[in-house]
Amino acid sequence: MGKIHSVDICGRVEHLPVLPLPSGVNIAFFNLHGNVGLTEHCAAHLAERIKKYNPEILITAESKGLQLTHCIARTLGQDSYAVARKSKKLYMQDGIEVEAKTITTGEVQKLYLSAHDVDLIKGKRVAIVDDVISTGAANAALEQLVSEAGGTVVCNAFVLAEGSAKDRPNVVYLAAIPLL
Repeated sequence: MGKIHSVDICGRVEHLPVLPLPSGVNIAFFNLHGNVGLTEHCAAHLAERIKKYNPEILITAESKGLQLTHCIARTLGQDSYAVARKSKKLYMQDGIEVEAKTITTGEVQKLYLSAHDVDLIKGKRVAIVDDVISTGAANAALEQLVSEAGGTVVCNAFVLAEGSAKDRPNVVYLAAIPLL
């Protein structure tokens, strides 16, 4: 077994595998996919921190933030949330798009927002939700999508803040992890 980094997320200790990125940086890999208990735990704690910002709608980028955002929206009593897709689907021809270069992909990628989701955001107070923030590139792309859709970002919420992301004043998170 390879290296492991343990992190306490509001009383729940998770053991994260340390994985190399193409850039040569190692990360403690956090994955909510398929983990109902961990997702519900993180969502409950993030919802508690987000609610003071009084968001009217949440947005996330696919895919690791989807189930987390779903649970937070349910907890906050919201009927829907916006999803920035990483590929342009047929129904998204009349939406908007932005570019981002994140630490995990290492390449420029696009995020797409459908016209339906643009309508959800327009004129609203928006909380951005995702699993991990590191360089902030994906978050900046989501902020740009919200702005172009006519919304106002009131909160940037993450389960984990990686590296110096924990020092950003506009970031709410449950636990910090280092770049390794």
